[in-house]
Amino acid sequence: MTHQLHNPGKEMHDLVTRLFPIHRSITGDGVRQTLGILKTYMPDLQIHEVPSGTSCFDWTIPREWRVRAAYIIDPNGNRICDLAENNLHIVGYSIPVDRVLLLDELQKHLHSLPDQPDAIPYVTSYYREYWGFCIAESQRQQLKPGQYRVVVDSELFDGSLTYGELHIPGQTKSEVLVSTYICHPSMANDQLSGPAVATFVAQWVRNQDRRLSYRFVFAPETIGAIAFLSRNAKYLKDNVVAGFN
Repeated sequence: MTHQLHNPGKEMHDLVTRLFPIHRSITGDGVRQTLGILKTYMPDLQIHEVPSGTSCFDWTIPREWRVRAAYIIDPNGNRICDLAENNLHIVGYSIPVDRVLLLDELQKHLHSLPDQPDAIPYVTSYYREYWGFCIAESQRQQLKPGQYRVVVDSELFDGSLTYGELHIPGQTKSEVLVSTYICHPSMANDQLSGPAVATFVAQWVRNQDRRLSYRFVFAPETIGAIAFLSRNAKYLKDNVVAGFN
């Protein structure tokens, strides 16, 4: 049974609204939760898990990352840069830390955008052990000298990378490949619009008289696409006639 479209514009907006709060990275439960929601629209969406340490061409699937809480307590006892308030506050893949730092030392782990003083940047450290926080430049300029407690309750462990794949067969094996990324959290134009549009394009394709087959891939960032390609390179080379990312 497929999802029936009644008001696609509103329904896409509703889907983005559901996906926006989820904390996602290149691995982890946020990606799985996202794919679980997409599967309610596409019940035949196949979920694949690729174990940490798996070689994919000349890349390697990293350890899985989980973060439960992340925040800074300023000298007045106020909690700032709280992951619970905004997914973008934590540098993706930050290692665990619980330390008290002076402001000058803390500044080395803060990221902001001077030319966009009210925006919180999105920063990651997937392949280098590091911890950090992202903060609006306007708030950063108001930080006072003193002691700051930094807490990142996270872990890196041997787990897996998760991606989703939907195949809609046509009259021939020649196929169109549509891929979209699902790892960046809480950014409407970066990896929320793509999955939403791809999901509803898939519903539209199902209702067409198809000569070509279609394959939709929902994968995290570069490493997810590489994992998919490494598993399917020969088939794709032989059968894909067009693609859209």
